[in-house]
Parts: sequence; structure tokens; C-alpha cells
Amino acid sequence: MTVHFKGNKQSLPSRPCVACGREMTWRKSWAKNWEQVKYCSDACRRKGVSHG
Repeated sequence: MTVHFKGNKQSLPSRPCVACGREMTWRKSWAKNWEQVKYCSDACRRKGVSHG
């Protein structure tokens, strides 16, 4: 998937963090691995998926 950013953040894809549920918006640094991005931060990555 190619994303062309033209200053409109509303048009960028987003998904919830699997650990905390916070909405993550696509970033250029994630362009090559957006499909694998699951956590919003290193802290959530260390915490992992919480099973309520």
C-alpha cells in the first residue's frame, strides 16, 4: 500500500494499539512494515497484549 501524504492527517490509515487500544496513525517510518505494526510505543511492545 502506498500512502501519499498531502497535509491531511484524516486521510492517513490508522489502527488501534493491541496493548492499550490507543489509535495509531500511519507514519512514514512505518511505510515498509505498516502491516506488522501492532504497538503504539516501545512500552506497549514490552507490555505485550493484555488479556483483561
